[in-house]
Amino acid sequence: MYYPDAITRLHDKILKRAGIEHIRLHDLRHTFATTALQNGVDIRTVSGMLGHFDVGFTLRTYTHVTTAAQEEAAATMGKFVGARL
Repeated sequence: MYYPDAITRLHDKILKRAGIEHIRLHDLRHTFATTALQNGVDIRTVSGMLGHFDVGFTLRTYTHVTTAAQEEAAATMGKFVGARL
């Protein structure tokens, strides 16, 4: 078993060796959840991978609306409405 601080120090060491700007380890969870959903992974799978019991919690906490997703939704609805006119 690892102490949480040991994981954080290891993460920091990996970033430094790779020459990558510092990012909090926890922020990677947000990035993972958002990217997975944008690429078609269903919310239940993402929620389970994050260890959450409630899918709603995952949606409220770990996913962020992106401009690309908003544009895609608007285009989809535009096609739907245009086909009905």
